[in-house]
Amino acid sequence: MPDHAPSHAPSHAPPDVPPRILPALTEHNRAFWTGGAHGQLLIAWCAACARWVHPPAPDCPECNGALAARPVSGHATVFSYTVNHQPFNPAVPVPYVVAIVELDEQPDLRIATNIVGCDPDSVHVGLPVEVGFERHDVGDDAVFVPVFTPR
Repeated sequence: MPDHAPSHAPSHAPPDVPPRILPALTEHNRAFWTGGAHGQLLIAWCAACARWVHPPAPDCPECNGALAARPVSGHATVFSYTVNHQPFNPAVPVPYVVAIVELDEQPDLRIATNIVGCDPDSVHVGLPVEVGFERHDVGDDAVFVPVFTPR
């Protein structure tokens, strides 16, 4: 979305946080969307088969084991991306980068996100990135959207 540095501080959001369509929080995705309050990217982990699972699910798709949210390093690599120049939402300035990043913890552990804090033309496949969070208040809840910046 806009070119800004994400907030790592749990209680502050950058003043230019873009509007977003936010998720409904459920028992399965709540940890992922709220872990940023403590500066943590929380991903579901299956202790039975030692696999990370994303998007959040009721149980492990590999072995049907129970999942529990655990923090990951927040380090990733850009797997794929596109630079959006079309102003689909007039409140969101263009250009912005929509990306799929692969987390360092597991080769197929990927998240759809935005790359922020850099010129969109500097993004490339293989770019090392790290997580930050945008805080959005939704009623009585706060959602922390994970966004990534170059390392």
